[in-house]
Amino acid sequence: MSALPPLFLDLAIILVTAGVVTVIFKWLKQPLVLGYIVAGFFIGPYFPWFPAITDETDVRVWSDIGIVFLMFALGLEFSIKKLKKVGGTGAITALTELLMMFLIGSSVGRLLGWESMDCIFLGCMLSISSTTIIIKSFDDLKLKQQKFTNTVTAVLVVEDLIAVLLLVILSTLSVSRHFDGVELGKSMFKLVFFLIVWFTFGIYLIPSFLKWMRRYMTEETLCVVAVGLCFGMVVLASYAGFSTALGAFVMGAILAETIEADAIHRIITPIKNLFGAVFFVSVGMLVDPKILVEYIIPILIIALTVILFKSTSATIGVLLSGKTLKTAIQSGFCFCQIGEFSFIIAGLGLSFGVINKDLYPIIVSVSIITTFVTPYMIKGALPFYNAIYPKIPDRVKEGLNRYSQSANSSSDSNAIRDFMRKQFSSILLYGVITAAIVMLSFGLLKPFLNKVFVTEAGNPSLWGNLIGMFATLIVVAPFLWALVAHNNKKSDIKAVFEQYSHSQAVVFPVMLLRYFTAIFFVGLIIGRYIHLAVGFILVIAVFVLFVVLFSRKTVAFYQRIEDRFIGNFNQRQAQHSFKIPESLEQNFQMERILVSPYSPFVGYRLFETGFRKDYGINVVSIERGEHIYNLPDKDMVIMPLDRLTVIGSEDQISRFRSEIDVEPDMLIHDHSDNNINLYRLEVKPSSNILGLRIRNSNFQMKYHALIIAIEREGEYMLNPNADTEFLVGDTMWFVSTEEISLSDFERED
Repeated sequence: MSALPPLFLDLAIILVTAGVVTVIFKWLKQPLVLGYIVAGFFIGPYFPWFPAITDETDVRVWSDIGIVFLMFALGLEFSIKKLKKVGGTGAITALTELLMMFLIGSSVGRLLGWESMDCIFLGCMLSISSTTIIIKSFDDLKLKQQKFTNTVTAVLVVEDLIAVLLLVILSTLSVSRHFDGVELGKSMFKLVFFLIVWFTFGIYLIPSFLKWMRRYMTEETLCVVAVGLCFGMVVLASYAGFSTALGAFVMGAILAETIEADAIHRIITPIKNLFGAVFFVSVGMLVDPKILVEYIIPILIIALTVILFKSTSATIGVLLSGKTLKTAIQSGFCFCQIGEFSFIIAGLGLSFGVINKDLYPIIVSVSIITTFVTPYMIKGALPFYNAIYPKIPDRVKEGLNRYSQSANSSSDSNAIRDFMRKQFSSILLYGVITAAIVMLSFGLLKPFLNKVFVTEAGNPSLWGNLIGMFATLIVVAPFLWALVAHNNKKSDIKAVFEQYSHSQAVVFPVMLLRYFTAIFFVGLIIGRYIHLAVGFILVIAVFVLFVVLFSRKTVAFYQRIEDRFIGNFNQRQAQHSFKIPESLEQNFQMERILVSPYSPFVGYRLFETGFRKDYGINVVSIERGEHIYNLPDKDMVIMPLDRLTVIGSEDQISRFRSEIDVEPDMLIHDHSDNNINLYRLEVKPSSNILGLRIRNSNFQMKYHALIIAIEREGEYMLNPNADTEFLVGDTMWFVSTEEISLSDFERED
């Protein structure tokens, strides 16, 4: 037999140790993340009294896969529409936290006597929170449905995007030792470009692909397809120069807009838990007691800085974005740790040799300490708010309330602002899509045609370039039309002119920008394939013919593309019975909630549940199997695994969900004390059931029993039909919860 690969032994040690330790932590009512880290310390290289893993490289690969699944699951719970609502909050909070923590972190480094590059890297490492730690803490503490978690998620998404830019900035600093604003601008443009391309094409193609596969879809195939799409996007993100975590999150966010999102999330949750456990265990393996002792003072100072100032800066950022003090404190207290991106930043500094080698284990130790503290900070946020709020002066309370109300007040009546927003969004969206198609044409189509169409001298043929040019122009034509004409109605322009007398100075330059952008792409395509002057003559001739003959078809073709995109984007919301009007979206939302078998409302009629009276929500429909009961009757009974579509405020639905979708106290329930007795009865000529049919024997009612089988002439009838007649020689098996004497089946005479 061949030798067992070391990975098998390593995984056995990791999972067995993690299982035992986490059960102990669950018994102690502590977050499981802490148990994973402690388990990692036990099996790490710095704890000699316990079996250690032998191949750290393979384990690190598995931990990277864990990050991928954690971010994929986060994306599945993410909603682009929700980000639109809280995107401003996320940006303001993340930028506030970034600036404050960079200044504080670099200042702490200087106080400790470190070099300038060490201080810069330290400030950046303390600026980024750990998405995986926070999301895992929400899972363990069952807080995912709380209102403030949406704000936290939005901030984490913006922080991850900022982290990508920080990696670029620090790479530039490490090489040139000076700040390169041009490189930063390129990185930001590249990030925005790829995000728009991925989301646009992903939402256009993937829901349609899943819809086509739905008839062939099983739980197994859905799992394989979803994980395949996730890792496909991870590879694309890596090739584009971004982190694998960003790619996994993007694919999760795309799939979150599909009907299959809930099923995918349920299927991949066990996989996420497995690989996530390996990731957190691998973090615990990095804990070195010698480093902790040698650098205990800097570690404690930096850890306290993170816990105190990071949560404070995040709270200030949420307040500045217009949220209430309660939401700000609950959200801010989540940002009290550093994590995976800090490790990446530290590793970047080591690879370039610009930071002290001891900074990496120091940061790991700080991460471990702050990870331990995170669950307690999250749990302590609400008690802290309840303790300080009564002590705040009334004047300060009124000022905070006025600021929050003014920040959230609607100002959609500004016509010129809305008009400009639509114009620039159209330029950005369709410009990026056109640029992506042009890049594919230059990178794939042109080299292929140059190989197929060649002259006798071996040079690329003109015919190949002409075919490539016209093919590219035909493909981008609908998007060039949208770039020029979409969101460009005469009625909207007229309304802007009527409202603002000097708006021509703003409107006309923007309109010209749209036309010049379209012309730029046309010229770029022509100039790359053939000579620009010759190409323009050909294109102008073809363009006139195209406008005369195909303009309506082009508009219709683009309209079909847009309708399909919008349909896919709103696919998940279309499952609801009706759409909430925009005027009510700020106060109401609609959600589908699965009724747990352990819910206390199972078996109750709707009018008995008190949903409206106690929770303030209305049940719009009940989905049971393949049937949907819209506006159900008040006498309808709630059954396990019903899907209730409810409408209410975010707070009401969050409170209602915690009651209707409860989890059992134990995963496995022991029913060994629930005994059912099995009996074997031979039908004799003296049996009182002889000649009776099962339905006429009143067997079930009289004996509280269920017949499971009848043996007749060596053959078995399992779950026999109710019309089966008892014959002499039959052997019957039945079960009952009562003690039954077989003599009861004999005739008295």
